[in-house]
Amino acid sequence: MTGQVTLSIGSGVEAGDAARAEIYVLLGTLLAGPPDAAMLEMLLDIDAGEPDAAPMTPIWQSLQAAAREADTERLAEEYFNLFIGLGRGELVPYASFYIHGFLMEKVLAALRNELQRLGLELQEGISEPEDHVAALCETMGMIISESGLSLEEQSEFFKAYIANWMGEFFADLRAAESADFYRAVAQLGQQFLEIESQYLSMQA
Repeated sequence: MTGQVTLSIGSGVEAGDAARAEIYVLLGTLLAGPPDAAMLEMLLDIDAGEPDAAPMTPIWQSLQAAAREADTERLAEEYFNLFIGLGRGELVPYASFYIHGFLMEKVLAALRNELQRLGLELQEGISEPEDHVAALCETMGMIISESGLSLEEQSEFFKAYIANWMGEFFADLRAAESADFYRAVAQLGQQFLEIESQYLSMQA
């Protein structure tokens, strides 16, 4: 997982491949582990755009408000309760679980074959399977920014490994009892996936 991401996104957040990739990487970073003080500061520096200028503007403002109120120790506890827990967290953030009801199911095997075909490998030191929500967000960001895949091919990957479960995951995260800061992350994920789905449907 990446630990650094830099964003400068205004009212045209839904336009442009670079902005799309940046948002995927940001979501991946926030979902890979609790944000540290530097990440919270980075979130506050995002140009959210003018109020009511675009659908994403209030979402960015909500995330920044959550970052402003966040405490790193509480964030670590919140992340643990949501995604790790004593035995299991409140949520199970894997595509295989949402699609099949079990971990390490056939969607993971298919994903690994697809990543191998694309020449994308799991980074050293990463223990989570490739269908973890954070890994898939970062993978989609890499596909957009580095793979050279057409929008049609990006759309196929999106439909196969993201669109068919991640919206439900973000809805569950938004409603989770342990969620505070991550409720704003869920709102960002939900809104962005809606825009991304519309964009890829029009372009592919």
